[in-house]
Amino acid sequence: MKVDPQRSQRRIVVDTNVWISAALSRDGAPGQLSRRVLAEYTPVFSEATFAELETRLWRPKFDRYLGMEVRQRILHDLSAVAFWTAIPPGLAAQHWSRDPDDDHFIRAALAAQAPLLVSGDADLLDVPAIDGLDILTPAQALARIDGGHAAP
Repeated sequence: MKVDPQRSQRRIVVDTNVWISAALSRDGAPGQLSRRVLAEYTPVFSEATFAELETRLWRPKFDRYLGMEVRQRILHDLSAVAFWTAIPPGLAAQHWSRDPDDDHFIRAALAAQAPLLVSGDADLLDVPAIDGLDILTPAQALARIDGGHAAP
C-alpha cells in the first residue's frame, strides 16, 4: 500500500507524558502542542500506545486534577481523531530505547510513516538518530511547527 506523502507528513506520535501534561495544564508547551496537533495534524496511536495512555490517565493520582468525565472525553476524542496503525512483526521485534516500553512509540511512528515523535521522556529523546523520524520535546516541536516547515 502506498501512503500519500502529504498525509503522512501531517501525522505525529505524541507520547503519553505529553498528552497527560497537556490535560493537566493548557498553558505549557505540551498544552499548546496538543492543541496544534489536534487542529492541524493527525495524532497516531497503536494499540500499545493508546493502552499506555488509557492506563496512565486512569491512575488515582490524577483524580484530584481530572474528573472521570474529562478523562473519558479525552480518550474518546483522541481515539476518534487518531490515525490507528498496526505494527508489523518485523518492526515489533526491533528495539531502540533504553526503556523497552518506549519502543512502542517509535514503532507507531515508523509504521505510520509519521516524521515526528514528541516526548518529554529522556529515554526517547536520547535515542540515536532514526532515518525519517525526529524525536523532539514539545517546545522543540512547537518551534518547528511555528518555523513554517511543511512537516512538523
